[in-house]
Amino acid sequence: MSTSGRLVKRVLIGRAMRSDRLGETLLPKKLALPVFASDALSSVAYAPDEILLTLGLAGGALAITQSWKIALAVAFVMAIVVMSYRQNVHAYPSGGGDYEVATVNLGPRAGLTVASALLVDYVLTVAVSVSSGVQNAAAALGFVRGHEALIAVAIVVGLTAMNLRGVRESGTAFAAPTYLFMVAVIGMSLYGFYRKATGTLPLAESASLELLPEPGYEALGGFAMAFLLLRAFSSGCAALTGVEAISNGVPAFRPPKSKNAATTLLLMGTIAITMLMSIITLARWTQIRYAEDPAIQLARGGVPVGEDYVQDTVMGQLAKAVFSDLPVGVVLVSVVTGLILFLAANTAFNGFPVLGSILARDGYLPRQLHNRGDRLAYSNGILILAGAAAALIVVYDAQVTKLIQLYIVGVFVSFTVSQIGMIRHWNRHLVSEPDAAARTRMRRSRAINAIGATMSGTVLVVVLATKFLHGAGYAIAAMGFLFLLMLAIHRHYDRVRDELAVSEEDTAHQLLPSRVHAIVLVSKIHKPTLRAVAYARATRPSILEAVTVTVDPEETAALQAEWDRRDIPVPLKALDSPYREITRPVVDYIRSIRSGNPRDLVVVYIPQYVLGRWWEQVLHNQSALRLRARLLFTSGVMVSSVPWQLRSSQGVAEKLDEEAPVTGHLRHGDG
Repeated sequence: MSTSGRLVKRVLIGRAMRSDRLGETLLPKKLALPVFASDALSSVAYAPDEILLTLGLAGGALAITQSWKIALAVAFVMAIVVMSYRQNVHAYPSGGGDYEVATVNLGPRAGLTVASALLVDYVLTVAVSVSSGVQNAAAALGFVRGHEALIAVAIVVGLTAMNLRGVRESGTAFAAPTYLFMVAVIGMSLYGFYRKATGTLPLAESASLELLPEPGYEALGGFAMAFLLLRAFSSGCAALTGVEAISNGVPAFRPPKSKNAATTLLLMGTIAITMLMSIITLARWTQIRYAEDPAIQLARGGVPVGEDYVQDTVMGQLAKAVFSDLPVGVVLVSVVTGLILFLAANTAFNGFPVLGSILARDGYLPRQLHNRGDRLAYSNGILILAGAAAALIVVYDAQVTKLIQLYIVGVFVSFTVSQIGMIRHWNRHLVSEPDAAARTRMRRSRAINAIGATMSGTVLVVVLATKFLHGAGYAIAAMGFLFLLMLAIHRHYDRVRDELAVSEEDTAHQLLPSRVHAIVLVSKIHKPTLRAVAYARATRPSILEAVTVTVDPEETAALQAEWDRRDIPVPLKALDSPYREITRPVVDYIRSIRSGNPRDLVVVYIPQYVLGRWWEQVLHNQSALRLRARLLFTSGVMVSSVPWQLRSSQGVAEKLDEEAPVTGHLRHGDG
């Protein structure tokens, strides 16, 4: 890496940290809450939108009368899931979370199913959260409109840089905005309740509009109405995303890790439920109208408002109504809501790399994902997550309504499977536990997990039934692809391990080669060639010869004459090449040696320039690289590159010497 490149890297992610400083990156509860709970907390900014939007398909009356019931059902499921996951973090504090629970109790295939679902969901968390944040910010910052996708991608890049600096630094940076969001939303709710109690709470801007049903939803029968309510419920369950992140991040907590993680889970659930119910209640009181297609669904005097109408998010409309007498409150809520949604992606930036590292350790993902980077973060996983999320944002143009349809499926797959795994966990331990008090606690925990499995499984069925054709099918396809890919990677690692395993027989019967046949490849007589000849002679092989390929007979004759004139003590053999190839004649010649003497070892010495400038690499060494790559696949052959450092490489060597204490760790950690 060039000096300027290293400087940019240090500015962006900071100085490299020693491995023995890993303990310094552990999080207290006050930082763990914004790091791991920002996703679940921020989802209250778009979960109400999805509830009202879905109910609004049938017209305005349904949204007003049923929204609080849907929100109450979502809050109940969240409470059950939080209670269930408190059992998880105590039973499995190693950080494997749902993946570990499923693998240990239900088998590797179940664990891999959970892992596939979570990896997809983490990517969607980043895409949905950042896109929603941009849309909320647009309520107060008009210049954002029309540039949502570009701004969202830029924010993903910023979050990536922040997370590459390390978990603790990202937690410190994100703590203030997260707590400010909680204060702003709860403060807005309390002020709204106060204005309602005093009769001064105005209606929302959209309350004067009529919310028309979408074509086909004008007169819903009993079954269709129930299906619509279930779809609204499944959309509102977006509020549960992020609950599992704490169970995956237990190792990042300060001791006692399990206790601190469980406390953080409880705080997160309590705050999220409080905010969700407050927003839905205020939305009913202010009679917010929210439509999937406002241009045709929202009407004034029976006439659709048209394409010129700009529909703010539920949070944006609510802030304008509650703070109608305090404009600064509108700006504060809009800005901090946008910020928390951006930062909600940080939950995924902490969960995805850790899960990827565990999967890599178990041989289901490339080994590089298990290595820590300069700042002791899993930098390879962070970069993969950022790239996938940015691609989704661009493809869906940062439209939350479209992205949200792919969402939720993964997290409820993991919820359901892990809770079933926890039931199996308690059953297994109850068999061997003699203490009566401990058995009582286990039965209570098992009951909580059984309720959690039932609730999350029911939600999963509802989500699949109501969202499959609206986009959830793509998420399921992505999970299936990841599942098969990880199985293939695991099979590859198993195959390589089996092939490389050393048996007792291998140790007892190590056969030495009968002879060593050394070959020095020669294109012309120059310093690299003479050095290669000298090195080859120093190894004292059984047979030593120099080999050149005849492309131009006159050049070969001149080379032979010069070789003889210099009296080089190694015979020079010329290989014919009627088609002017270099690689094939050499490979064929080596194979002929091997076929006649299969126990011979052939060592090929290739003189090679070492250059310092990238463009010089293009001008040299291409034949050597091709030949070396081809010989790697030839049994019984070793290839030795004999370097000759040109002057342009000296500066590179000095730079590498300067950064050696850091670079050695960097190259290992970054894979």
